[in-house]
Amino acid sequence: MSTVTRAYLDERLAAFKCCSKEAAMAGAKAAAVATIAATVPTLASVRMLPWESAHLNPTGQALIISTVAGMAYFIIADKTILLMARKHSFEDAPDHLKNTSFH
Repeated sequence: MSTVTRAYLDERLAAFKCCSKEAAMAGAKAAAVATIAATVPTLASVRMLPWESAHLNPTGQALIISTVAGMAYFIIADKTILLMARKHSFEDAPDHLKNTSFH
């Protein structure tokens, strides 16, 4: 059994902060792209299609666009956190588990 030192905890906390910051940045980039990708067809369809212009007010349009942006943010941030956790767990694994080649 090993004891957990203060230095180990500080190292892990720094890694968690870096991981969460990277995930937030990736999520923000994805949300920006998704906002543009959702805005163009939403606004174009409201201008061109009679049913949508009659039934979809500006609040509905904003709801569609913000929902797409929010979903993109959380999905990409979650995937980034999982990717970083997988990478860090592989780096911290014992040597006999790192060798994944078939003998």
